[in-house]
Amino acid sequence: MTQNIYDDPEFFQGYSQMNRSIGGLDAAPEWPALKALLPSMHGLHVVDLGCGYGWFSRWASEHGAANVLGLDVSEKMLERARETTSATNIRYERADLEQLDLPACSFDLAYSSLALHYIKDLPGLFAHLYAALKPGSHFVFSIEHPIFMAPRNPGWLIDSEGRKRWPLDSYQIEGERVTNWLADGVIKQHRTVGTLLNSLIGAGFTIRHVNEWGPSDEEVAAQPALAEERERPMMMLVAVQR
Repeated sequence: MTQNIYDDPEFFQGYSQMNRSIGGLDAAPEWPALKALLPSMHGLHVVDLGCGYGWFSRWASEHGAANVLGLDVSEKMLERARETTSATNIRYERADLEQLDLPACSFDLAYSSLALHYIKDLPGLFAHLYAALKPGSHFVFSIEHPIFMAPRNPGWLIDSEGRKRWPLDSYQIEGERVTNWLADGVIKQHRTVGTLLNSLIGAGFTIRHVNEWGPSDEEVAAQPALAEERERPMMMLVAVQR
């Protein structure tokens, strides 16, 4: 079973204070680039994997989706999503993405934001999603970039002149990475870029676009703190088609 760190009180409290938890999609700097990868929502049957507070589920509904299924392993996340959702075409369910059970050929779009790096059997999830999507449908997701996730001791190294370097190590050694982020013992699953993309290809998907996201000049001007994100990619945005 996927680690349910989001139901840890310390983790959930810290997560609830993050900008993207308070401001939603518009507070996520990668959202414009991720949104650009999405098809028109009109009439789509959508599954939101790791839906969290339900920000994307509500956005999809507001932009014309026929119905949206939001899935998350965290009861605390689902409780918040239900409290803030009034649309009748959105349904939230508790589900472990490691043990997903979706009907075949039922969805036009699968979406996931920063959840898949927690999944150990990612090839298994990709294969299941391929079967659950209709022919010609889309799968769009963001995931922590392998360069960001690989280090055994992640965190900026700052030299005597104040320049930052990211401590990339153990890149080719795939598997668990245990970090202390918002709470101790958060487990993520590191895999190389090649492994990630080849797993999608192996499941049958056609890769449409890959974005090793970094902020634009305009985004850095508006939020100077984002400048450090140009020193290494923090996340990948991927769009594939069934």
